[in-house]
Amino acid sequence: MSSKTSRSRNRTATSYDASAIEVLEGLEPVRKRPGMYIGGTDERALHHLVAEILDNSMDEAVAGHANVINVTLVDEQTITIADNGRGIPVDPHPRFPDKSALEVVMCTLHAGGKFSGNTYRTSGGLHGVGVSVVNALSRQLRVEVIRNRQLYVQEFSKGEPLGKIAGPVPMRASGRGGTSITFSPDPEIFGAKAKLKPAQILHLARSKAYLFSGVKIRWRCEFEAGDNIPRNAEFHFPGGLSEYLEEKMNGTVPLAEKHFAGKIEFAQRFGNGATGSVEWAVNWSPSGDGFIRSYCNTIHTVDGGTHEAGFWSAILKGFRAYGEYTSNKRVKQVVREDLQSSGCVLVSCFISDPEFVGQTKNRLATVQAQRLVEGSVRDHFDNWLSGNPQAAGAVVERLVAHAEDRIRRKVAKETARKSATQKLRLPGKLVDCTRTSAKNTELFIVEGDSAGGSAKMARDREIQALLPIRGKILNVLAASPAKVRQNAEIRNLCLALGVGLGPEFDVDKVRYEKIIIMTDADVDGAHIASLLMTFFFSQMRPLVEHRRLYLACPPLYRITQGQSR
Repeated sequence: MSSKTSRSRNRTATSYDASAIEVLEGLEPVRKRPGMYIGGTDERALHHLVAEILDNSMDEAVAGHANVINVTLVDEQTITIADNGRGIPVDPHPRFPDKSALEVVMCTLHAGGKFSGNTYRTSGGLHGVGVSVVNALSRQLRVEVIRNRQLYVQEFSKGEPLGKIAGPVPMRASGRGGTSITFSPDPEIFGAKAKLKPAQILHLARSKAYLFSGVKIRWRCEFEAGDNIPRNAEFHFPGGLSEYLEEKMNGTVPLAEKHFAGKIEFAQRFGNGATGSVEWAVNWSPSGDGFIRSYCNTIHTVDGGTHEAGFWSAILKGFRAYGEYTSNKRVKQVVREDLQSSGCVLVSCFISDPEFVGQTKNRLATVQAQRLVEGSVRDHFDNWLSGNPQAAGAVVERLVAHAEDRIRRKVAKETARKSATQKLRLPGKLVDCTRTSAKNTELFIVEGDSAGGSAKMARDREIQALLPIRGKILNVLAASPAKVRQNAEIRNLCLALGVGLGPEFDVDKVRYEKIIIMTDADVDGAHIASLLMTFFFSQMRPLVEHRRLYLACPPLYRITQGQSR
């Protein structure tokens, strides 16, 4: 090969000029990078296509233009979704006179009727890409539109129209119009083995019916899909999320006999300027198997978002206020994690112009949604707690128990980490004995430094240790676990004994064989001794059970020999 030819080929391979810039037109970007629009090409993305079409029909129903949606699974690669709404417009589009509005919607990204807010007050579609993305990623797609008792049909393949719109064909039957879309996902995108899952689509259809009580969703599966998949079914739930929660908690006896459930229009709470509503249903599981499913404009927000944050904030503030009202200081340590551990929650909001994170809409990002949801739920929750004291008490105890267990696990983890890198630390005021083993050793807990000084002169250095404490220790029965662990005198006690509190206490690891409380023989001394005994009994009970805790009885006087005053 000549050097001239080699230089020419190298220049071609590394050149970067205007000819290297590609311009993708129409629906080419969707087929080139489907992950940008549906999150990938896996099974979840495949079923996202179904959700996009079903969401459009649900928007028609929520807007009051449809009351029936038919979902028909023709086979494992073909599905039909039809509604009796207004039908997609079919007249020529003003900007594209040679094309119908239907073709523009199906073949153009960012084309739709949900941008201005005039057609739909609330909707799941925002970007005008949903149905066009489905069209681009379908091997075949057929649209049937009924408007003014006239039928129009158009077919597409991989985002391209197979011909002009056909129609109108007069319809004999009277009644509403509507849109019917039948599509088969493209195996070039999703793989030859990709199949629509009947169970997954059935669950999707059923959950949509729970979210809006004004719609009936009729399910039909035209092939035998298994014992748990009905061939025909109709879903209509006037009870909304309360009925949905009953189904989700089937077999679980909740802590509250009555769900905390409700629905409120934002305008009722914030005035006519607020558009939309929120509906919720909540209960608590005694086993700690909590869950939350949140929705915005009937779209399942898998990763939550601002509406979830607002809901949890209302619930948490409600519990803390109830704790103050009932003088239960332990409720202060409850955080959102504790609520989520046993809370079984369904929450659905409808808002105008929602902002989602990405086209797959897994997370709601609308800032004002947090304020709207929190403000709507909070007052209702306060009333529910006050009106159901028995249920409220049971839930609070469950939450407090989880909070205390969480704190204990955190402390144990930190202690284990520190012990692996640090030597044993002892409190500075501890006067330790010289014997390294616990056998026959004694720890005297004395009142104040002066008592420690006099006891120090009389002790046996080998087996007797002294720990002075300052004043009265914390009453552990009236304090939260977090406050107990933060108390300086209690921390010194634990360090001296070499053990933890509560479940972390191990009697075999105590550094002394006997623990002896030795306080002054007066009222204050008796009080300090009582507080210490309360502490050991509640936090280190095995010491009492193994007869290793003692109470010294000092005299009320002192005998001296020699000169006296």
